[in-house]
Amino acid sequence: MANSPQTVPLSDGRGVVASFDDPRGLGLVRREDGTEYPFHCTAIVDGTRTVNVGTAVWFSVAPGRMGRWEAVAISAVAQ
Repeated sequence: MANSPQTVPLSDGRGVVASFDDPRGLGLVRREDGTEYPFHCTAIVDGTRTVNVGTAVWFSVAPGRMGRWEAVAISAVAQ
């Protein structure tokens, strides 16, 4: 059976951190259209490995583990 091509979501976006579990380092970013992408703390570009829920962020979307899309290159929007 041939693999069907995956539809790539918009690769860059702006959103808000919807949740973040500090001990596990796992979180969700919600794009302005409501789409959510999981992320790991290593995807935070400033190296802090933590981010507050509700923080506005810029991020990219890339193929991740287990065939799902994940947020990467996460950086806070300058206020």
